[in-house]
Amino acid sequence: MVSMQVDTPKVKIPELLTALTENSPPSLQRYYDSFRNLYNRKLWHQLNDSIFAYYHEPDSRPYRLELFNSFIRDFESKLNPLRLVDLVIIVAREFDNPQTHVTFLTELLERIKEPQANALLLATVAHAKLLYGDLEESKKDIDKCAKALEDLPSVEKSVNAAYYNAAADYYRMKPEYAPYYRNALLYLACLPDLDSTPPPLSPEEKLVRAHDLAMAAFLGEEIYNFGELLMHPILDCLDNTPHDWLKKLLYTFNEGDIGKFDALVPLFSKEPLLVDNHSFLRQKVCMMALIESAFRRMRSSTSSRTLTFQTIAEETRLPVDDVEHLVMKALSLNLIRGTIDEVSQTASITWVQPRVLSRDQIGLLANRLTEWCEKLSQVEKYVSGQSPELFVNA
Repeated sequence: MVSMQVDTPKVKIPELLTALTENSPPSLQRYYDSFRNLYNRKLWHQLNDSIFAYYHEPDSRPYRLELFNSFIRDFESKLNPLRLVDLVIIVAREFDNPQTHVTFLTELLERIKEPQANALLLATVAHAKLLYGDLEESKKDIDKCAKALEDLPSVEKSVNAAYYNAAADYYRMKPEYAPYYRNALLYLACLPDLDSTPPPLSPEEKLVRAHDLAMAAFLGEEIYNFGELLMHPILDCLDNTPHDWLKKLLYTFNEGDIGKFDALVPLFSKEPLLVDNHSFLRQKVCMMALIESAFRRMRSSTSSRTLTFQTIAEETRLPVDDVEHLVMKALSLNLIRGTIDEVSQTASITWVQPRVLSRDQIGLLANRLTEWCEKLSQVEKYVSGQSPELFVNA
């Protein structure tokens, strides 16, 4: 793609549309009559829709910038600000010069004052700077955008999506795994259904996003809850691909299954980052095994919530001497609450961090509630039999 200039000489609207009609391919001809008619009648909303349709025609690429500078600029203040920014984003893709690209977007910030549209454009500028490697300036714009969105009473999903996408990509490039993970999931939450028409992400984009989220879940030092990601349809993109084992590894971590973890370790060679962080991952899956063990006891009516160091060692496959350090780390991360008795070599766990549960875990919890309801019913029958006068009006 050739470098393009931002400004074009001012041309009268009729002359511009006539010139475009004469020089454009047949697939675009019908649009120019529509532009002329709607512009003369001042039907700005319909004109905006017609321009959008034009910009989505592949043949329109060589004419998009000229149409924007010489036509749309004439009535841009009449358009819905968010829709105008959407048009700007499409036009900006035509620049191959980084400075021209960023300058084009930044100059529009001075003209578009509507808060949401300004925030959307600011997030777009931040993302453009990321693409060209200017992380420091990009972070400044991301922070400005975050502050602007905080001050708004309500925000369109498309605006939030642009912000979370820029923030996620910033943290991916740092790399900072936990912030990336949070922002990437929030970005996906702002998108339409992944199978909608047209899809919000291409198959290639979905695969990259699923891969990066899985890697962030493994490597994020603060991430010990995988349920939200496991329940998201983005992970289905890993099925029947060279990365499908990452999905199995996610389930392995979520279950705290150290045996399955060890079985998957030979595949780490496909991802050098996992090889480099093997000791951390091993500790993390041991932590997940401890959390899962505590969670099972919390929902069981018969199991004690006091675990011996020996029991924890068996479930985490750690030496007994390493158990106390593991429990202390889990307490410091606020994954569990409780106390450690060094003399008796036990840990009493009173609380486990709330988690997004898998369907199997929900099923077990439902069984626990059923057992509790049955016991409550038995107590009610017993009390009723002992003191029937209490239940006369029941």
